[in-house]
Amino acid sequence: MNKKRQFFPRQVVEAGGNRWDWALLPIVLALFVLMAYGSQQMARPYELGQTLPMTLDPLYLPYYLLRTTLRMFIALGASVIFSCVFAALTTKYRTAEKVMVPMLDILQSIPILGFLSITVTAFIALFPGNLLGVECAAIFAIFTSQAWNMAFSAYQGFRSVPAELSEAAQVFQLSGWQRFWRLELPFAMPGLLWNMMMSMSGGWFFVVASEAIMVSNQTIKLPGMGSYIALAIEQSNLAAIGWAIFAMLIAVLLYDQLFFRPLLAWADKFRFEETGGDTAQSSWLLTWLRRTERTQQIVEWFGHQLSRSIAVFRLSHDGTSIRARKDKPSLVPQRVWDAVIAAVVFYALWSLVHFIRTEVGWSEVGHVLMLGVYTMMRVVVLLALAALVWVPVGIWIGMNPRWASRTQAVAQFLAAFPANLVFPVAVIIIVRYHLNPDIWLSPLMILGTQWYLLFNVIAGASTIPTELRHAAKNFGLTGWLKWRRYLLPAIFPSFVTGAITASGGSWNAAIVSEFVSWGPTTLKAHGIGSYIQEMTIAGDFPRIALGICIMCIFVMGFNHFVWRRLYTMAESRLHF
Repeated sequence: MNKKRQFFPRQVVEAGGNRWDWALLPIVLALFVLMAYGSQQMARPYELGQTLPMTLDPLYLPYYLLRTTLRMFIALGASVIFSCVFAALTTKYRTAEKVMVPMLDILQSIPILGFLSITVTAFIALFPGNLLGVECAAIFAIFTSQAWNMAFSAYQGFRSVPAELSEAAQVFQLSGWQRFWRLELPFAMPGLLWNMMMSMSGGWFFVVASEAIMVSNQTIKLPGMGSYIALAIEQSNLAAIGWAIFAMLIAVLLYDQLFFRPLLAWADKFRFEETGGDTAQSSWLLTWLRRTERTQQIVEWFGHQLSRSIAVFRLSHDGTSIRARKDKPSLVPQRVWDAVIAAVVFYALWSLVHFIRTEVGWSEVGHVLMLGVYTMMRVVVLLALAALVWVPVGIWIGMNPRWASRTQAVAQFLAAFPANLVFPVAVIIIVRYHLNPDIWLSPLMILGTQWYLLFNVIAGASTIPTELRHAAKNFGLTGWLKWRRYLLPAIFPSFVTGAITASGGSWNAAIVSEFVSWGPTTLKAHGIGSYIQEMTIAGDFPRIALGICIMCIFVMGFNHFVWRRLYTMAESRLHF
């Protein structure tokens, strides 16, 4: 069978589940505690409440939309650079991999509101009296909602390069720079582009929190769609909500046609298949650009510069040179590195215990742990229901290229649709019919994150090799046998990747879904999300840090005991 389906070779599973996963967690949590103390101190000399001119006049929507889209594309560019650097370092250096992969696993479990509440004062301190600090804080918050799943996608793509291609790279004596541009990045490009598209759409879910920042009982509003939506919710203006939805639809259609669709059509040439396929994407803009003489000149110039860099950074020796022999690695630096990390871990644990004992108390820890259990139950139930719905739909879309191109913009719009715009309807229905917020606020958690699951299943189904499809058809596979032997194993690695990001996104979404407002009415569900939201509004930095720490522990535990086992299953049984 085609080697491409081996998305998770043994080294990926071992790297993702090494012992430093849990060892680095206390270090990151201790750093967050220190940052919380620093934020609390920095917040005193700076006036955070800045009232910027905002209006619900629809005439200003193009300006707000342009500013928000610009912030999101800046964050997306930074995420792409971060993902490529992360993947290159972790796949080349084992020492970096042992620290950076678990660190990324921890960072994706930290809620975006946690980054905002702690870093916004630091950015304001860097640019006192200037809105540039607040702009940087908003862009950084959007970056944290985009970068982690893209980095994991690039990492898995780099580590999943088929053995025959790696052997060819060794035969041709490619340097690290040449291997990056000629092999690793092209092979990882299709999956990375699908995750870029999902990250761009997923960033809209947190745009309200990024542009209308609430901290220490004060609000910082930046001109943009997020602030527009926040103001519409605050004033209970349904007409403004409708205009915001219309503007977002226009934005999604534009960047789908002008940016993502040409990229996906261009990246189709990087698909690794042994036979020709019939699943090529098309783009009118890419076709037009390819026929334009000026564009051809620009592309040729860029290709020439890249070729020059590849020639400059080539190996200075061939395979017969003594320098080509690999030296036996020394264990002394490795042992020293492990000892340093262990010492830092013990110090971080001591700092956390001291923080709990002096600032919040152990009874508060028990209370927050119980709130975490409530949120975890919601995440598990909602993720299971989403999988039952979107796995069949994603497989059908991914295996039908014509429908994939037709539904791509619709899926992006649904993914970009902020759940905040559904909050007014939810609040009105819950209050009118006296429903239980603990139950009926829960679906809001999955509204914006279920699309991670759908997009990854579509990506997995669309990359099923053509010869495998023909083989399943020739064998006459139908019914449950077809799902068990062919479809589910084919998309299972992509499903696990999507489920991880959807699960982490649901934990983040709990912060805005368990504490919702519409005008003067506020509804709260018992959970760790509403706890963090309340403490953020109150400006209680120690309890913000406590809530973030407990949420990180829950997400890390879920990743370790559930998703790592599914990764192992994907590597050992469910792949082609």
